[in-house]
Amino acid sequence: MPAPVRLRELIRTIRAARTQAEEREVIQKECALIRSSFREEDNTYRCRNVAKLIYMHMLGYPAHFGQLECLKLIASQRFTDKRIGYLGAMLLLDERQDVHLLMTNCLKNDLSHSTQFVQGLSLCTLGCMGSSDMCRDLAGEVEKLLKNSNSYIRKKAALAAVHVIRKVPELLEMFLPATKNLLNDKNHGVLHAAVVLVIEMCKHSPDTHAYFRKVVPQLVKSLKNLIMSGYSPEHDVSGISDPFLQVQILRLLRMLGKSDDEASEQMNDILAQVATNTETSKNVGNAILYETVLTVMDIKSESGLRVLAVNILGRFLLNNDKNIRYVALTSLLKMVQTDHNAVQRHRSTIVDCLTDLDVSIKRRAMDLCFALVNGSNVRGMMKELLYFLDHCDPEFKADCASGIFLAAEKYAPNKRWHIDTIMRVLTTAGGYVRDDSVPLLIQLISNANSLHAYIVQKLYQAIRVDISQQPLVQVAVWCIGEYGDLLLSANFEEESPVQVTEDEVLDVLEKILQSSLSALTTREYALTAIMKLSTRLQSSTNRIRKAVSIYGSSLDVELQQRAVEYSALFMRFDHMRPALLERMPLIQKSAANGPVQTVVNGEEKEEGGSLPAQEQLSQQAQVSNLLDLLDVSNPPSSVPQESKVPQAGGELLDLLDGLNLPDPQSSGLSSVQPHLVLDGMAAPGSHSTVNLKQDIPSIIAYDQNGLKIEFSFERSKANTNMLFITLRASNSTEMDMSNFVLQAAVPKSFQLQLMSPSGSNIPARNSGAVTQLMRVLNTQKHPLRMRLKLMYNHREAPIEVMADINEFPPQAWE
Repeated sequence: MPAPVRLRELIRTIRAARTQAEEREVIQKECALIRSSFREEDNTYRCRNVAKLIYMHMLGYPAHFGQLECLKLIASQRFTDKRIGYLGAMLLLDERQDVHLLMTNCLKNDLSHSTQFVQGLSLCTLGCMGSSDMCRDLAGEVEKLLKNSNSYIRKKAALAAVHVIRKVPELLEMFLPATKNLLNDKNHGVLHAAVVLVIEMCKHSPDTHAYFRKVVPQLVKSLKNLIMSGYSPEHDVSGISDPFLQVQILRLLRMLGKSDDEASEQMNDILAQVATNTETSKNVGNAILYETVLTVMDIKSESGLRVLAVNILGRFLLNNDKNIRYVALTSLLKMVQTDHNAVQRHRSTIVDCLTDLDVSIKRRAMDLCFALVNGSNVRGMMKELLYFLDHCDPEFKADCASGIFLAAEKYAPNKRWHIDTIMRVLTTAGGYVRDDSVPLLIQLISNANSLHAYIVQKLYQAIRVDISQQPLVQVAVWCIGEYGDLLLSANFEEESPVQVTEDEVLDVLEKILQSSLSALTTREYALTAIMKLSTRLQSSTNRIRKAVSIYGSSLDVELQQRAVEYSALFMRFDHMRPALLERMPLIQKSAANGPVQTVVNGEEKEEGGSLPAQEQLSQQAQVSNLLDLLDVSNPPSSVPQESKVPQAGGELLDLLDGLNLPDPQSSGLSSVQPHLVLDGMAAPGSHSTVNLKQDIPSIIAYDQNGLKIEFSFERSKANTNMLFITLRASNSTEMDMSNFVLQAAVPKSFQLQLMSPSGSNIPARNSGAVTQLMRVLNTQKHPLRMRLKLMYNHREAPIEVMADINEFPPQAWE
C-alpha cells in the first residue's frame, strides 16, 4: 500500500477546495484510505493517520472510528506516538464512552514514567477527560506527583487534582497537606496552579476555609512580592509582573476573607497597596483593579478602603472601553446599598452614561440612577430621568416609567410634584406604563383634595392635544367625571386657568368615545364620566341623555350594558340619580395582609392585601343597601361569604351592573367582574363560613436537583369553580436554597392568583419548607395546565428553570 499523504499536504488540499462539496469529497476519500490502513494494522503510519483524523475532527467531520487507534498509540513506547495518541484521546474520547476506561492502566504506567514529558501528557489527559472512576483509581498517583521535586510535574499534577476534585469531591482531604506545601513554592506556575486548586477546594467544601485561613499571611506576602518586584521578562505583561497570578491570589483572598474579621484585617493593607500602585493605562492593570474592588466588596474591609474601591470604579466610568464602563456600572449597582454616599459622589458621571450609544451601558446606568434617588436629590434625578424617558428607545420606556413611578411614590416632596411627575410620564410614555398605574394615580388624585381643580385643568388640556396615550386619557376622563364642576369654575391659584364651556367638555368626551384610538376600557371610562357630568352640568342633561342612549345598541356587551343602565337612571330612577352619581369617597390604599402577587391570564401584577374583615362587611352592607334601593333582588346567600372590595378606577364604576336585570343570579355581586371573585375569596381556613372539601389527590409538580415541589388541592363549596392549590417546596441537598421565587402562568380560559409565600429560603436536608397558596378560577371546566418558572440561588449560583405541569388529577377541574 502506498504511503499516505502527510498532514501538511492534506491541509493544503482541503484549503484549496473551492466549494464545500469539493471539500467533503476530499475528506471522504482520505477517510476511506485511513480506514483501510487501520484494517491492515499499519503501525508505520498510524501516528500520521490519527493526526489527520484530529484535524478532520477540528473541521467538524466525524472521526470516531479512530478512537481505538488512539489507545494503541498511547500504549506505544515512542514519545511521538504517545503525544498524538493522548491528544487524540482528549479530543475524540469522553467519559460517556466506555472505551476511555481502557486507558486507565496506560495512564497509571505513564504517571510513573521516567520522562517528565510523558508524565505531563498523562496528567493533562487525566485533567481533561478523566471520568469519576478513573479519577478514583489514579488519585493516589496524582497526590504523589504533587510532592515531586520537578516543578513542571508539580504544576501539571495540581491542575489534574483540580479535575479530580470536581469529579470526586470526597477525595478532597487527600490533597490538603500537599496543596498547603505548594503555596510556598517559588515557581510562579506551580504557585498559580496551587492557588487554583485551593479555590476549587473552597468551592466544594466550606470547611476548608478555616484550614486555609492560616495561610492568608503567606498569600499576602506572595502578592506583595509580585507588586514590589522589579522587571522580570519571564513574567512581565505590559509592565505588570504576572497579572494572572495576582488575579488568582485576589480571588482566593476574597473567598477566605468573607465573613471573617481576622483574615480581612490581615489583607486590608495589601489591598490598599494593590489599589494605589497598579497602573491603569492598560487592560492588564484594570483587570487586577477590578478583582481588588470585588475583594474589597466581599470581605469585611475598612470604610476607607471601600471608598477607595468606589473611586476606582468611578475612574472606570471615564474609560473609553465600553466593557470597562459596563463592569463599573454593574459593580456600583451592587455597592450602592452598602456604600450609598460614596457612590453618590459619582452621580454626575453615572447620569452622563445615560447618553451612551451602547444599550447595555444605558440600561445599567438607568438602573443605577434609580438606586441613587433619595429624598435630597429626587427633584434633580427625576429631571434627568424624565429627559431620558423623552429621548430613549422604546425598549427602555416601560422600565424607566415604572422606576419613576416607584421613586416618586417613595420620595415625593409634596403631592403636587408627585402628580405632576406622573402626569408627565403618562404624557410622554403612556403606552408603556404598567396596568396598575391608572388606579394608583386615581387613588393619589382622590386624596389630594386641595389640588383637584388644578389637576382636572391640567389633564383636560393634555387630552385636548393628544388622546393616543390611553392611561393618560383614562385618568383624565375619570377626573373630568368626578370634578367637572371644578373644571368649569376654574378657581385655583398659581396658574392662569383656561375658560372651558360645558359643550367643549362634552365634545372632548364624545371624541374619545368615537375615536378608533380609544381602547374598550377607555370608552367605558368616558361613558361613565359623561353620565357623572349629568349631575354637574345642569344645562346639558338632554345632550348627555342622547349621548348615553346611542350606546344602548353598541356591539360591545359591556358598553351596551352600561348605556342601558344609565338610560334607566334617567327614566325610572331620575330622583335617585344625583345621589348615585355624587363624588366618590376617598379611596384608601390598603395593605392589611401584605402585598399579593397576582397572575391573570399569564400576566403578572402586584396588588395590595385585602381589607380587614370589618371593613369588608361594611363595604358589602353599603353595596347591598344600594341594590335594595334600586329594587334589585337580593344576591344569593353565598355572596356575602365572598368579600368584594371595590378598587379605584375599574370596579367602583360597576356598582350599577345589577340594575333592572331579570335574573337575580346574574345581578349578584359575584358577577360584577370575573377577577373580583378571586379578590374576595378567602384563603383556606381564614374564614369560618367557607366550607372546604378535600378529595383531590396530591401530585409532585417538580422534583429535580434536590428541589421538590408538591401540590395539594382543596375546592370551595361556596364556589365550585374555585380551586385552592397549596404549594410546598422542600430541599434535599446539603446547602440551603435562597431567594426562592415562583411564578406561574395558565391558559387564558383560567384565572390564577398567587398569594405571598411563607418565606424565600428553603432549608437543606428537608429540615423545613416554603409554602404558597394559589387560587385558580376555572369557569369553563377545562383540563388544568400550568407552567412554572422557578428562580433561586444555590451554592452561590443563580438558578432559573421552567416546568410544565399537564398531569393534574381530573378531580381538579371536574
